[in-house]
Amino acid sequence: MHGHGKSDRPVVPAKPPNNAGVPAAEVVEGRGLGKGNAASKTHPGHRAGVSAPSALDRVRRVARQDKDVRFTALLHHVDVDRLRAAYGALNPKAATGVDGVTWYEYGQDLEENLRDLHARVHRGGYRARPSRRVYIPKADGQQRPLGVAALEDKILQRAVVEVLNAIYETDFLGFSYGFRPGRSPHRALDALAVGIYRRKVNWVLDADIRGFYDAIDHGWMLKFLEHRIADKRMLRLIRKWLKAGVIENGVRSETVVGAAQGASASPLLSNVYLHYVFDLWADQWRRRHARGDVIITRFADDYIVGFEHREDAQRFLDDLRGRLAKFNLELAPEKTRLIEFGRFVARNRARRGQGKPETFRFLGFTHICAKATNGSFLIKRITDSKRARAKLHAVKAEMRRRAHQPIPEQGEWLASVVRGHYAYYAVPGNIKAMDTFRDQVTRHWYRALRRRSQRTRLNWERNHRLAQRWLPSAKITHPWPDQRFDARTQARSPVH
Repeated sequence: MHGHGKSDRPVVPAKPPNNAGVPAAEVVEGRGLGKGNAASKTHPGHRAGVSAPSALDRVRRVARQDKDVRFTALLHHVDVDRLRAAYGALNPKAATGVDGVTWYEYGQDLEENLRDLHARVHRGGYRARPSRRVYIPKADGQQRPLGVAALEDKILQRAVVEVLNAIYETDFLGFSYGFRPGRSPHRALDALAVGIYRRKVNWVLDADIRGFYDAIDHGWMLKFLEHRIADKRMLRLIRKWLKAGVIENGVRSETVVGAAQGASASPLLSNVYLHYVFDLWADQWRRRHARGDVIITRFADDYIVGFEHREDAQRFLDDLRGRLAKFNLELAPEKTRLIEFGRFVARNRARRGQGKPETFRFLGFTHICAKATNGSFLIKRITDSKRARAKLHAVKAEMRRRAHQPIPEQGEWLASVVRGHYAYYAVPGNIKAMDTFRDQVTRHWYRALRRRSQRTRLNWERNHRLAQRWLPSAKITHPWPDQRFDARTQARSPVH
């Protein structure tokens, strides 16, 4: 079923359970997963320390039972064991911050370094260093600014995030998927597809917050945190990270707004911010104002909202602009669209003499209204062409750098690139785009090898044999959205 070939199994919409106490949208979005996720722990061991997981159990339990409680003593959970676990979880090969300290260097005297960091944090002597500003290319050709934190800042931020997750994983809503334990992009994609299949969705709002990370208001951020955190030392620590500044080309600049993308604490902080600015508001809006079904899927600052009625969609969009403005945020007009999309849209548009339904992009896939072989509605998801082009451009540039490596070394590296691409994009219905990506990688390799010598004997046939030898063939490895979604939510959903 999941091998090479046509993968257009229609998803038969399941009728949401008739339970007056729980809105149907909650079932579709997998609400109830938060409880299971919140209970996930760091496994005890030589790094985390035997008591590390159990120490946060009471925090989780209290946070779950009382949504208004404010926690006054959190920093003591950031002990040497938790700092050691955070160090062990870092990527040893990651770029260094302004301190220039590598993971390996810090580990030469790890226990002494961690004890010293712990002492400075708890006596108030810790100072956050500014982030080192770097830029990475985006799929649209623009540059995305990232902040590379100093190693000790990374360690401490990871440890603090683990503590705060014990609280916020009980608070975050079911449709929030970005950078949370057990909530990968594919879980968000599954939830979105199942929502469109099983709810009455005819309109999709594809909206984008302009420069979200750079626009986070520090005052609002700290106010939101204070809803749950009354530990002044913990709040002071987070304020230090927000205000640490950035260094670019040797020049330090202050950060009066925004949170550095790339910092370990930023994903959690951005989720807290959007939880209060968007999630709670949007969930309340659909309960109070919507005339028909509304589904929501958010991954970090990227979200899709589906509506049964156009009037609901238009009113939501108008109200959303006003809501965001209160927090100094705005939608990017060029990236905000309301389109017809859903089970009955192709038929409705044909009846009106209009063309095919429009498509939308979400988490690296272009979503298309299509038909299965039996004629039923199918959401076809293919690799976003912008993402594919950006990746191939990077492959081409790296091939030039590796031009003089032996062929086996090049082959092993290219194989790892292709496998990584497949790991994400191998969803049912996307085999053609995956084949195309492999073909393009093969062409880049062929051109790079021919440039090595004017007297090369390499022809296309021999290069094809090299590709067969080194590059894995495309095959579908991800299940259909409803299969994975149902398997994941069946046991935990509050309505089953």
